[in-house]
Amino acid sequence: MIRVALIGFGNAGRVLHAPLIAATPGLTLTVIGSRQGDQAGSAYPGVEVVADPLVAVRHRDVDLVVIATPNDTHAPLAEAALAAGKHVVVDKPFTVTLAEARALVATAAAAKRLLSVVQNRRWDSDFLGIARELATGRLGEVVELRSEMSRYRPQVRDRWRERAGPGAGLWYDIGPHLIDQVLVLFGPPETVHADLEVQRGGTAVDWFQAILGYGRKRVTLASSMIAADPAVRFLLRGTKGSLTKLGGDPQEAQLVAGQKPGSPGWGHDPDPLIFFAGDGGAPVELAAPPGDYLGYYAAIRDAIRGEAAPPVTPAQATALMAILEAGIRSSDQGRVVRPDY
Repeated sequence: MIRVALIGFGNAGRVLHAPLIAATPGLTLTVIGSRQGDQAGSAYPGVEVVADPLVAVRHRDVDLVVIATPNDTHAPLAEAALAAGKHVVVDKPFTVTLAEARALVATAAAAKRLLSVVQNRRWDSDFLGIARELATGRLGEVVELRSEMSRYRPQVRDRWRERAGPGAGLWYDIGPHLIDQVLVLFGPPETVHADLEVQRGGTAVDWFQAILGYGRKRVTLASSMIAADPAVRFLLRGTKGSLTKLGGDPQEAQLVAGQKPGSPGWGHDPDPLIFFAGDGGAPVELAAPPGDYLGYYAAIRDAIRGEAAPPVTPAQATALMAILEAGIRSSDQGRVVRPDY
């Protein structure tokens, strides 16, 4: 049994990570590092709650440390856990800077410990459907992908994600999800042209659009906090047809509602993908596969056991950080840039 310490019991730790860890065979939640002791203890009464995160990451009864704390603490906590001989999983974004990411990868390699980043949206129903249809070749050569995750929250909330600071704002929050999915589909882009903006009168980025260049293929990533419309989640265009997916994966909403991962109906997405053939035939509805966030932690378990590669490799994590930094540089300079891979 792999003993897990979860560091952070805010929204990400409480709603996403703790339920998934608890539901994954072969993992046992042993320690929670949080100052919200009463809340964590009542939710998981058999788990030891430690207020000091550094004490938690070094706990002798822990094999794997999962870090779900504010973004600017990811690197120092991960470094401390690796130094203590623990395997480490970090919530996205991996770190705040590319330099921090490279340093952590080197530390993990020297310590011979697993280091991975949580990219649960590889197991979204919509993304799994898109990847499945790309593999069939029905679209022909893909020349364009548009991916958007937006919501309607016009009021700025008083929380670290929406205040100016290292690793805050929508580009660091939603950007890693969208970029990682594109890395899975197409690999690292050659160029990045990004526009990051503050639209709600706050201090952190709350709107972005980024165009990733792959030869003649273009990938557009977008997110807004003032989107009352039902934005299309995915649009793909190829030489033989187009594919759309309107609604997004249901698992986050299911977790917020308290549904247990893997329970009946878990990950079921009633919204189909729609294929439009280039020859003008009638649109074809294609059922979306069920989402399965448990797939990430099951893959982490298998990687620690030596039975599989990590689900998100250090190379993928650092490539994503290079793209994030390229996006900031592009927006600041108003030009197309090449990521520093």
